[in-house]
Amino acid sequence: MITVSNFKKHLIDKGGLTNEEFTQIEYLIKTKKVAKGQFLLKQGDICSHFFFVEQGLLRFYALNEEGKENILQFATETWLVSDRGSFFFKEPSTYYIDAAENSIVVIIDEEFIDQVSRINPDFRKRNEQLLHNHIRHLYKRVSLLLGASARVRYLDFIAMYPDVLLRVPQWMIASYLGITPESLSRVRKALAKENFNPNN
Repeated sequence: MITVSNFKKHLIDKGGLTNEEFTQIEYLIKTKKVAKGQFLLKQGDICSHFFFVEQGLLRFYALNEEGKENILQFATETWLVSDRGSFFFKEPSTYYIDAAENSIVVIIDEEFIDQVSRINPDFRKRNEQLLHNHIRHLYKRVSLLLGASARVRYLDFIAMYPDVLLRVPQWMIASYLGITPESLSRVRKALAKENFNPNN
């Protein structure tokens, strides 16, 4: 049986559940091992789940007309990822979700959310707050892509994903930043000359 200690902590700390309430819904928890490169969502699918990363690293991205990846989000341990538009409006997704490394995810569907909300009515409100926080970060990301320099975008990436730098290739980071790998290399070299250490 796969342990879900991170998910349990998430439901208690962020969802407001007690240990006793978690025990009541534990039987509903569905987990999945996802091999590196395996898809959880493909373009054209209806997204019917949220994915909580118990262990590993997922990425959420789109393909442009030339087939180039544009990464919108990385999801590391304790992060949630989903195509929320497809999930809530039952529309075909225009995105992909796959594993950037071998991962274990908790699969969350509407039934799970409804059952937890019945046990703890405050859960849905807290879940909505997490959604609003996600939207807030998304607005900031769009603003950075439209108006910030590559350097500022990279520094924001480090602040947002301090543990991702050594877990993905440079081209994925460049894709997330909306710049070329060559531009990213120049930014990193310039920061290195300033004795900047991203791991501090």
